[in-house]
Amino acid sequence: MSVESLNESQRRHLLTSVEYADKLLCEIEEILTAASSKSPFPKYTIDVTPAQSKVIHDYIARIRAQMLRALDSQGIRPPAPHLGAIHSISAQLEFVQIALTEIRPKYMRGYGEVPESAFADLNGVVTELNTLVDKLDAYLAQGLGQDLGARLQRLQWSGDEADLLHRIERVISEQGLVELRSRLAIILDRLETQRFEIAVFGRVNSGKSSFLNHILRVNVLPVGVNPITAVPTRLVYGLEPRLTVAFADRRVEHFEVAKLPDFVTEQRNPGNSKGLTRVAVELPAPLLGEGIMFVDTPGLGSLATSGAAETRAYLPRCDLGIVLIDAGATLDEEDLTTIQALYAAGVPAFVLISKADLLTQEDLESTLAYTAERIRGYLGLALKVRPVSIVGDSAALSEAWFEEQIKPLYERHQQLARESVRRKIAALRDSVEAALRVKLHHAEGVRPSGVKSLRQVEKELRRAAGRILEETSACMEATEGMEKLAAVALGAAASRIVERWRQGGNAEGGIVTASVLETAAGAARQLYVRLDRLAKELNGALQQAARQLKVSEIPREEELVLALREMPQLDFRGERLSFKRSPFVSVAAPLVQARVQRRLKHLIGQGIEEALRSYRRILEAWVRRAIADLQGRFDLHADVYRAQLARLLGASEASPDEAERIRRDLADILGERRAEEE
Repeated sequence: MSVESLNESQRRHLLTSVEYADKLLCEIEEILTAASSKSPFPKYTIDVTPAQSKVIHDYIARIRAQMLRALDSQGIRPPAPHLGAIHSISAQLEFVQIALTEIRPKYMRGYGEVPESAFADLNGVVTELNTLVDKLDAYLAQGLGQDLGARLQRLQWSGDEADLLHRIERVISEQGLVELRSRLAIILDRLETQRFEIAVFGRVNSGKSSFLNHILRVNVLPVGVNPITAVPTRLVYGLEPRLTVAFADRRVEHFEVAKLPDFVTEQRNPGNSKGLTRVAVELPAPLLGEGIMFVDTPGLGSLATSGAAETRAYLPRCDLGIVLIDAGATLDEEDLTTIQALYAAGVPAFVLISKADLLTQEDLESTLAYTAERIRGYLGLALKVRPVSIVGDSAALSEAWFEEQIKPLYERHQQLARESVRRKIAALRDSVEAALRVKLHHAEGVRPSGVKSLRQVEKELRRAAGRILEETSACMEATEGMEKLAAVALGAAASRIVERWRQGGNAEGGIVTASVLETAAGAARQLYVRLDRLAKELNGALQQAARQLKVSEIPREEELVLALREMPQLDFRGERLSFKRSPFVSVAAPLVQARVQRRLKHLIGQGIEEALRSYRRILEAWVRRAIADLQGRFDLHADVYRAQLARLLGASEASPDEAERIRRDLADILGERRAEEE
């Protein structure tokens, strides 16, 4: 048959028919590989022997070869693939999340009334699974060359630690310990930068940016009343000043350094609405030219809880932490949690009392002693607390501290960076070892004691995660009618005015302002109580899980509650109104009150509604951020517990070969440890 014997439509039909036939052959291959699938919902009973499977594959290969020859005889070439695998998988993950959303109780009511007792379980299933799907999608978004193994291969690094890290990466990949991938990625980040990172932490207005500007002798970090940084801002050496900003959509753009406030302040980038993932400022500053990087982190305990979450995520990445505590605001649970998290990640820390110029010498000494004693009492750490300042003669305190504690690091930064990485690798190795031991016990048929208790812990974690969704919906509904509270506030103001008249006093506009503020505060208080109760429920579930799993690091009782700090209050200043006393107030108070309320509504009702409407938007934003922060704190621990529970309660049996691989990997890790001990 010659090429010209078929017209274009016939050639297209030939191609599509062969393409469809190949699709059916792919489905046959999927049937044959179903035996190796880990799906809990198998579709086929595999009754094909390995020998038969080999013959079937051979025939499929022969059929495909013949189809290609048929196309070639007509001068037809199969089209090149036009879809990327990563893009297609990400699209499929979106459909997975849509399917999971359908599990939520409000979408299942069409199949019958859902018992209220099942709400938290169903919502918990959705939350847990969507969290994992999000992590997989984030992994795919890294792009080519960002896989941990590929990054390790590119490192020009050798020695015992390099060998151990390669082993750890192999074990994490082969044994499916995905929950440990993020910790390995942090170590690789450190090795790739080849810099010693010094990060400054502290609550909002603790003076972090001003302190860094001062000690580095630069003036680039924005300072002011509320310059809340959206993401950690890195200060590195560069021949010319330059600002580099990386965005969530993988764009990387360069700007003048003067543009920095447009990206790192809450005023110009509220809640990181611009989607930044990294901000770096290059400066020809001498103190940045020795392989040292300084990092200004978002303030903790602020309304910008998304920024606070960025800070907590960054904590393990630095090599040295500086925790600033405002002299006017003593050490609190947020500071203690930061110090604890640094040391838990193998990161040493300096604790400094900033704005020391505000205190007398006697008060300063008392503050230093109190702070050191509280850190020792709560965390068991004997840290020396130093005072610093950038004002007047007191600025000498900062220079003295910098010369004594930081300058020596410049000469030893490579050694210190290696020690920092070594500590992080050791901590990761311990986690891998613990996971392998659980897997090996399971492979050997050793079942954990207290299975019933472990299943209850798993259920409680799931129910706790589900409560987050429930309370998010409830809080959003509670804020929707905020402007309707104007009538309640006016009613309260009218009642007070009438009562003041009955007592013989005068009624002033301050009564209206007080009534509006109290009404709004009452509504906000109800929201806070709900979220406070949720935080304590989540923390209780984490503590129960930690005790049952015998985890050494148990979350502090206050850790999750810290996400709810600094709830915004209504800023309202009503007009100074005066009211002539009604002569009928003593005999017809209810009628007089109704008339006063109508008068108030006419005079100021619209202004109150607008103020409450604006407050509703502020409150909704705070609720979303607070809940996101709360969930981030919860998942930080819960993800680790879930992975451990999944290993302990897993139902699948390991083959002898799989069990042997686990023993070999564990021996590899243990052998490295024994070599160090000897």
